[in-house]
Amino acid sequence: MRGTTAPASDAARMAVTGGAVMAAATMTNGLAYLVPMLGARHLTAADLGALATVQALVAIAGVAGAGLQTAVAVHRARQPHTPTARVTLTTAAVTAGILVAAIPLIVTTLHLPVEVVVLLVGMTLPVVLAARWLGELQGDQRFLRLAIGMGVLAIGRYVGVIGGLALGAGLVGSLLASLVCSYVALPILRLAAGSGTTATGGPATGARAAGRPALGLRQVMTASSATLAMLVASYADLILARQLLSPAESGAYAVGTVLTKGALWAPQVVTVLALPRMARQDSKMRRAAYAVVGICGAALVIASALAGGLAFRLVGGQDYAALGRYAPFFAATGAFYALAFVLINAQIASGARWPSVPLWVAAAVLVLVAVFVAPHTFVGIMWTATAAAAASALALAVVVRTSARRHGPVSEPVPHLVGPPDLADRVS
Repeated sequence: MRGTTAPASDAARMAVTGGAVMAAATMTNGLAYLVPMLGARHLTAADLGALATVQALVAIAGVAGAGLQTAVAVHRARQPHTPTARVTLTTAAVTAGILVAAIPLIVTTLHLPVEVVVLLVGMTLPVVLAARWLGELQGDQRFLRLAIGMGVLAIGRYVGVIGGLALGAGLVGSLLASLVCSYVALPILRLAAGSGTTATGGPATGARAAGRPALGLRQVMTASSATLAMLVASYADLILARQLLSPAESGAYAVGTVLTKGALWAPQVVTVLALPRMARQDSKMRRAAYAVVGICGAALVIASALAGGLAFRLVGGQDYAALGRYAPFFAATGAFYALAFVLINAQIASGARWPSVPLWVAAAVLVLVAVFVAPHTFVGIMWTATAAAAASALALAVVVRTSARRHGPVSEPVPHLVGPPDLADRVS
């Protein structure tokens, strides 16, 4: 009887937990998109471009946190109950040192005020520290608690800046409010993570961690490098627009990239749910993740082609509605990078040492073509970004397929130590 009901039970759990993570991701992305939307209405075009650039830089600087979460999730999926505090503190210390050293370079090259860059540094560290608990929850497949943690972190990161913009606090005041809220969210996130039951049926932490291999900084650096390549490639066109276009055109391009980020992050829940099972070499889950992300991307491109003017109007206001004809290209750029994202996570889960090489090459080519070949116009940068995204997704697909042929297919996941717990255990 259990053999008959187990697949249905697993499907029900996946639907519930997937819905919860989707809701948390939707809230996170919705709050992130609200920032430039409010900025377009409450800031000058120059400050809007600066705000979008700061958001891009925070995301890029926060790759240490994203890499830490991915590395922790993969390691915990393979080696449950292992502690992660030491590698978290090490990652945070290294990140802080790099950011402080980079302050003069950021100020001079991107023409941002010093106080804005200092706030940028402060806003990054909570993201790194929070990644530990999110990675543990993801690797343990406690997805309902993961959804709660994602929501808490999103509120901490974005509510402050949204409130500041709505109240007319300006660029610096809004970023300062975001900084304060981010640190307030950390202890709340720790409580939300709590303790519970892992997907293998054991305690989330405890004595069973003794003797297991510890997570090292090398694994974090590998995952961080891949995440950094992902973000550099997907944000490079926005930063290039800031450098190569006028302030007004840069602000308009920032509105278009909101559509790119929507298409990029809309299917991220698929990767979140699939990563622990991909770490256990579940090839069926891997193929399903590729298919779902591809379908989501195609649907978003079609929707943007049908309602591009409406999309630009919702994001930036009536002044930007005329740019709606470009919406499908921004959405296609995000869709290609979404596929690249799930492919590169599959490489990380399989233990690849250099999964990010194709993305780094794509980012470098994007910069070279945009600066020295393509016209320094809105359309020139847009086309260059779309071509780079398509090339990176294709290159990663070839790499993944070649790797799968070399190592041979794996049709079944590595068995768990104990059967999966009931849904009530996941909630606790």
